[in-house]
Amino acid sequence: MKLPEFADIEQAHERIRSYVHHTPVLSSSTMNRILNCELHFKCENLQKVGAFKFRGACNAVFSLSDEEAAKGVCTHSSGNHAAALALAASIRGIPSYIVMPNNAPTIKKQAVEGYGGQITFCEPTLEARETTLARIAMETGAIEIHPYNNFNVICGQGTAVKELIEEKGLFDVIMCPIGGGGLLSGTSIATRALNPKALIIAAEPEGADDAYRSFHEKKLIPSINPKTIADGLLTSVGELNFRIIQRKTDEIVTVSERGIVRAMRMIWERMKIIVEPSSAVPLAAILENKLDVRGKKVGIILSGGNVDLEKLPFHEFV
Repeated sequence: MKLPEFADIEQAHERIRSYVHHTPVLSSSTMNRILNCELHFKCENLQKVGAFKFRGACNAVFSLSDEEAAKGVCTHSSGNHAAALALAASIRGIPSYIVMPNNAPTIKKQAVEGYGGQITFCEPTLEARETTLARIAMETGAIEIHPYNNFNVICGQGTAVKELIEEKGLFDVIMCPIGGGGLLSGTSIATRALNPKALIIAAEPEGADDAYRSFHEKKLIPSINPKTIADGLLTSVGELNFRIIQRKTDEIVTVSERGIVRAMRMIWERMKIIVEPSSAVPLAAILENKLDVRGKKVGIILSGGNVDLEKLPFHEFV
């Protein structure tokens, strides 16, 4: 399988530019002072559907020919990709069929329905997701758009850091969370092209550390029974994503649940914006001293802002 290149990300950006938000880049002088560095947050929590996932889904949907798109698109997802694909399909005027685990956050179920996605619920296992999706694809003829292990999805995700670097200049460090690896692989490709001297660091929960183990053991290790508040990072790293990450990412670190909540709270309190736990994982790595950023200029992709307000974690880990 051909690996995406920066030229593919540039083409994706042109394709989706009129559909996606050019999200703001925010900083906090107080946080910079506390952490003794210069942080720039690319706010994909303010993207359409509240997550960077809309970039990749949009590029994948609008990359299809009219013949391919006619019968619609389908996927399995616990939330943000599901909503993103449903909206992108709606904009193009084609149906979307979404397989979701029955324990997905309520806010994400409601979002998918609101964007016109046709949901089929299944048990919260990868086997159940894939079996159900295969059946729906066969019944409908819809094209599967994988949440991260997809060439065009990766290219779309890479447009976020492209905007960040073009807007704010060169960085010493670029950071993002990692679940399936779509954001990290796209970010790594674009950063290597635009800001080749920057360190590319991904962060992952200790309770869902398959990417960390895979990266350091240099072989793909699946995620088994992951447990973390960062529900967007529960998936195993994709094969295509891992090939890119091995070549272009410098390091993957892990963080504690306490650290995730602390970082999430800091962003809410200091920056006055809502982010979901997955978004806070890179900042947690800084707070827990998993890398030295003193005196450095750091770009962080805030991946999403879809929080179940009935289950806020701030009463925990205090």
